[in-house]
Amino acid sequence: MKMKRTPSASSLGFLLGALLAMLATVAPLRAETATPESAPAPAQSAPTPVAPPAPAAPSEPAPMTVAPPVSAAPAAPQATNPAPVQAVAKKPKPKPAPPRETALSDDPTPALQPQTFFTTSKAADRYRQIVDLGGWPRVGVSLRPGAKGPAVAALRRRLAAEDDSIVDTAKEKWDADLTAAVKRFQFRLGLKQTGVVAGATLRELDVPAETRFHQLESTAQRLTAFDFAFGRRYIVVNIPSTAVDAVEDDRVVRRYAAIVGDPEHHSPELQAKVVAVNINPTWTVPVSIIKNEIAPKMLKDPSYLQRSHIRVLNGHGEEVDPRSINWASERAAQYTLRQDSGANNSLGSIRISMPNSHSVYMHDTPSRNLFANDYRFLSHGCVRVQGVVDLAAWLLDGESGPQMSKDEINAKIASGEREEARLTQHVPVAWVYMTGWASADGLVHFRDDVYHLDEISDVAEQ
Repeated sequence: MKMKRTPSASSLGFLLGALLAMLATVAPLRAETATPESAPAPAQSAPTPVAPPAPAAPSEPAPMTVAPPVSAAPAAPQATNPAPVQAVAKKPKPKPAPPRETALSDDPTPALQPQTFFTTSKAADRYRQIVDLGGWPRVGVSLRPGAKGPAVAALRRRLAAEDDSIVDTAKEKWDADLTAAVKRFQFRLGLKQTGVVAGATLRELDVPAETRFHQLESTAQRLTAFDFAFGRRYIVVNIPSTAVDAVEDDRVVRRYAAIVGDPEHHSPELQAKVVAVNINPTWTVPVSIIKNEIAPKMLKDPSYLQRSHIRVLNGHGEEVDPRSINWASERAAQYTLRQDSGANNSLGSIRISMPNSHSVYMHDTPSRNLFANDYRFLSHGCVRVQGVVDLAAWLLDGESGPQMSKDEINAKIASGEREEARLTQHVPVAWVYMTGWASADGLVHFRDDVYHLDEISDVAEQ
């Protein structure tokens, strides 16, 4: 009988020695393939053979913080797909502001004159006739100098409906006369006089004749009860034009861009008189703003009033700690909130005092960048005036009492001192809402009906 052979001690020693030699060979290779970014591997009690890892599924890429698998071979190039944890989303670039299309009119004729009601009523009759004759054609496409074809002839017919100087309405070639006619149209609409039919110019050209008739008719109706005391010097704000006219001897001597009430907070139509110019004014917050804006802000941020330099006063004029007030209660609106004068004051550096039942006025603003916008219906009802220091200097040129130059006013502002310069001769001021009107020379102007008051007039008439 054969006996089974068992490994001898010498053979076992040989095998053990071979195994130790293999391990000694693999260890340096591991050290060479490790990198400083590798995560430390967990400790193991004994080395065990490791099978090569399977490729990860595309939908679940391995995070880059995990160390690559240990291998005796040089590391293979990694996939080019970035791991989600390191992908940084690029912020989209802000869209550039659209080019400005409106322009402050350089017409020396005031928007509001003693005869404006009569000239506007007469213009309304003329536009009613245009409507009765079928109106005017739509242009529908952008056009510019050099254009040819039926669309140019349609543009001529459209302009000729309002502009008697256009004679040849069948001509299909653009010429210098047509460029001049387009610029005249843009002038009447308060647009930049580019001579190009596009954007706002095209939109205004395609407004139906019936809409233009209603604008003139509605404006005339609003002016019927407007008994304004015109003087040699007066100020007029036409709200739809977002412009302020300083008028002297029936000519506009200064015109300013304005920011007026937004569609939820209309600037009212009114008549008043300028009685004073306040330099470095304080601002008393209206009750409506306390209720609707400041109280909710104070509930979220108790330090809001302090940061805005607004003091809280009780009925005796004594200052009250804002933290002692329950801003969720109706009683919060019974306090007087007054903002200190200074660079951050909501009225800016100048307030034009003109007492009226609406408690509105004209003033400066710390947000002067907003005057660069085409759309300037942004306030709570008051009128912010671009270049208000210049308007103040006109009021204080000695004609109405005190005299103070623009440089002197700016010096007062820089000093931080509050001053009220009262006029001995009050200057009339009118705020009107005219979306369509005709000046004394018969030229007809239009502006957008942002408050939709013309629609209300149409409903009332029906």
